[in-house]
Amino acid sequence: MKQLLIYLFLIPFLNFSQVCETIQSNDSNLYYQTLGMGKPILIINGGPGMNSEGFSYLANELAKRNYKSIIYDQRGTGKSTLKNINSETVTMDVMVEDLENLRKHLKIERWTILGHSFGGILATYYTSKYPERIDKLIFSSSGGVNMNFTTNIEERLENNLTQTQLDSLAYYQRKITNGDHSVVTAKQSAKYLAFAYVYDKSKAPVIAERLTQVNTEINALVFNNLIEIKYDCSHAFTNFKQPVLILQGKNDIISVATASEIAKAFPTSKLVLMENCGHYGWLDAYELYFSSIVNFLNA
Repeated sequence: MKQLLIYLFLIPFLNFSQVCETIQSNDSNLYYQTLGMGKPILIINGGPGMNSEGFSYLANELAKRNYKSIIYDQRGTGKSTLKNINSETVTMDVMVEDLENLRKHLKIERWTILGHSFGGILATYYTSKYPERIDKLIFSSSGGVNMNFTTNIEERLENNLTQTQLDSLAYYQRKITNGDHSVVTAKQSAKYLAFAYVYDKSKAPVIAERLTQVNTEINALVFNNLIEIKYDCSHAFTNFKQPVLILQGKNDIISVATASEIAKAFPTSKLVLMENCGHYGWLDAYELYFSSIVNFLNA
């Protein structure tokens, strides 16, 4: 299991868009969509190395509740093209500047940001650079304010699998490690890995489909950069006054301790723990997930 890559991302489905556009953001063409009308809420998907293809479902749910939802493809993914993908063009700092360029393009003074999984890490780092641009923050099964969240994620992932699933996953991971990059092997590996991300195992096929789409090069570059910059925002928000909501499944591969650490970093935060819930609150705990968000946004 040591070869297992960490994929932290969001997997909804349903496609609907109101505005689709590509803008220039330094060396990247940045693709985004907006849905609905009202106060702006930017949704940052996880990964890293994933596009926002599946995020229209979450954006649409919020748009139906009278919010202007914004989703975008992170640089080098989906329709956000990047000529050269390397350690200089894929960093946390340039990804933060992509967000700021998008905000300026949309002429938004302050926005709410919902960051899921890795998206929460990027939201944290953006907020540390541009706190005055934040109206509210929502962390959805988020990575931490530092790298502590990585210490037990593999163990928690394994604990969410049966022995048969573990054995099958290990088999296909060995094939990939030994150079088998066929579609069949990738899909089989994703099939078994997906079970670790949800409490309701019937939802696993939705996740498995997206697991095969991750750009592993970008995934590695981002995590290497987090280590290089010594990512740690634990003490960056002592004077941050804007409201913060933290949504965390108790059965997530990311631990409740990570969510508690986020809550400690943000003095104005509220932590909502979801029972019988894995990495995807909208799949395992739909009512509590969305009611918590709506009550928070309307407060």
